[in-house]
Amino acid sequence: MAEVAAAQSTEALKVTSIKSLAESPALNSVPSAYGFTNNPNDEADPNDPEFAIPIVDMSLLTSGSPDQRSKIIHDLVKICQEWGFFIAINHGVPESLMKAMIEACHGFFSLPDEEKNEFKSGNDVLEMFKYGTSYNLALDKFLLWRDFFKVRVHPEFYSLYKPACFSEVSMEFSRRAREVALEITRAISESLGLGPNYIHKAMNMDRGIQMLAANYYPPCPQPEHAIGIPHHTDHGLVTLLIQNEMKGLQVEHNGKWLTVDGPPNGFFVNLADQMQILTNGKYKSVMHRATVNNKATRISIAIPHGPSVDTIVAPAPELLEKEGQAPKYLAMNYKEYIQLQQSAKNYMKSAFDHIRV
Repeated sequence: MAEVAAAQSTEALKVTSIKSLAESPALNSVPSAYGFTNNPNDEADPNDPEFAIPIVDMSLLTSGSPDQRSKIIHDLVKICQEWGFFIAINHGVPESLMKAMIEACHGFFSLPDEEKNEFKSGNDVLEMFKYGTSYNLALDKFLLWRDFFKVRVHPEFYSLYKPACFSEVSMEFSRRAREVALEITRAISESLGLGPNYIHKAMNMDRGIQMLAANYYPPCPQPEHAIGIPHHTDHGLVTLLIQNEMKGLQVEHNGKWLTVDGPPNGFFVNLADQMQILTNGKYKSVMHRATVNNKATRISIAIPHGPSVDTIVAPAPELLEKEGQAPKYLAMNYKEYIQLQQSAKNYMKSAFDHIRV
């Protein structure tokens, strides 16, 4: 076993990008270092009403009548408890801007490897920007069929300086996506009976961390034997995601994996770990993963939103009192939680196990 791990580690060191590997004319099977087995029996039937993904019409939150807003707030309780995931429509971000952001990311991934490598850095998830392949080559037990970059866009805005259009597009897209995320956060806060601004204030979201994280999943000759990103939860409060025309995001619901499909101008929205902690487990940080295909490249862009790095996150005292509950999670500094989640001992595991009371 040790020899296999060592061999895979050696192979990992040679990897520059999955894009260059996937474009190799000799590639007709998945190299052993990328080996991952998916179980097709775990997948949900998308035509089963039980797996009909909730849709939230954001226009009814922002400009609907008081009754329409109240209904959305009421619906969010069940959505956040049972799914931790929904599709946001009519959110006000132009589809042209969403497409321009995907194109700008495609432009970056199309750069020569040596130019992309200018953006390589350490393993701190909160770096200004970071480019890489797989997940963390120092920890990976198997390699992921993806290249990625991450850029911190709030509270300070940073950008890649290549391609030329990237900075302008990412600044506008990040700003508009943030408006949507804050509106969603207000609605979730209200759905908990805490008032619309509670989460924003308690989580210091005026200084909150926002990232722009793009993933590049090229065609894979044997998609059933590889994975884009394995099952995980996100560490922040709420994540928005868009993608090109290729599907691949799967969310776990009622013990099955459901491939997410939705309108091209929708945001996929998932709740993350700090939301589950803040709500004392009432609302769910959804498990999700990214699969790959053998037809065309999939590009996804995740926009995670979290508290400020110095915020101590714990179950909301007002909620505990209201629900008559004891806290289920220990209080923890957000940056420390991220470091815990990213550590070797939690590789592909839940960090919740370390903070449950």
